[in-house]
Amino acid sequence: MHFSNIYKTGKALMASILLLLVVLMPALQITGAQSVGVCYGRNGNNLPAEGEVVDLYKSNGIGRMRIYEPNDATLQALRGSNIELTVTILNNELQALNDAAAATAWVQKNVQPYSADVKFKYIAVGNEVRPGAAEVGFLLPAIQNIHSAIVAANLQGQIKVSTAIDTTLVTNAYPPSDGVYTDPANQFIKPVIDFLVSNGAPLLVNVYPYFSYNDNPGSIDLAYALFTSQGVVVPDGTRYPSLFDALLDAQYAALEKAGAPNVEIVVSESGWPSEGGNQATPDNAATFYKNLIKHVTSTTGTPKRPGKAIETYLFAMFDENLKEGNADEKHFGIFTPDKQPKYQLTFG
Repeated sequence: MHFSNIYKTGKALMASILLLLVVLMPALQITGAQSVGVCYGRNGNNLPAEGEVVDLYKSNGIGRMRIYEPNDATLQALRGSNIELTVTILNNELQALNDAAAATAWVQKNVQPYSADVKFKYIAVGNEVRPGAAEVGFLLPAIQNIHSAIVAANLQGQIKVSTAIDTTLVTNAYPPSDGVYTDPANQFIKPVIDFLVSNGAPLLVNVYPYFSYNDNPGSIDLAYALFTSQGVVVPDGTRYPSLFDALLDAQYAALEKAGAPNVEIVVSESGWPSEGGNQATPDNAATFYKNLIKHVTSTTGTPKRPGKAIETYLFAMFDENLKEGNADEKHFGIFTPDKQPKYQLTFG
């Protein structure tokens, strides 16, 4: 072939490849592997419609969502979006789901009708169940029944069933390698962990350096909580670059002591409020979110689990003016209710 023809053919091929990349780029951006997730709470009377919220996820390249109850309008809007979804079952529903028929009905109503084109990833059965709570005895049977219903629907290859805990179930967290479940927590979480091991499911953990810092501001440097310090060398000689990593590794240490060294942790919530509490300012929140995203989307990992990204969900998409609890609970949003970004963040 004449050189000029080869040149023209090469240019045409290159143009075709570039065009294909342009067409595929939006789809490539909305993939969980390249993005942090964001929790979508709906405890507000001024929030956008569900379809607008899903569009906001898509336009910002947010590839993962966690919701706190199955909601038809949200699930309909997610169809075909390629956004990976975690659905939470709240604690007040656990007792009813100890009935296997009720668990089957829950899956048939809230998962199966959407599963062809909604990317369900996890079902979090219970959120932050703690020792002494009425739900403790209902947690494992509810998890088992929901899992059985997912298997019956032939969706076990797509959806993992787990629970979301907070970091208070672990004690002796300094140094992180000494982390262990408290005796009351171990009684109910160990059987859950055994279930996760058997089914290859991760443990979901809500990790909040903000609350840990405020529990002990005299001993924890604010910069350490915001990922802006030079790090801390803990008593066993390990250097921790951030409080987030230390909290996460204490959870991994507890899993190891519970006989589950290979269970992965998904950080199912992490955030910093912009007002309403000590060091809850827009500047601190912006710093935390930017540095958290940079850290968890890199392959730095933690000292215990180096070399890989950390699946993480920011809390939360919006400020929620009906959220109960302390004033800061209402101000974790990364967007205002009118869909304006509170901080300049890139999500992948």
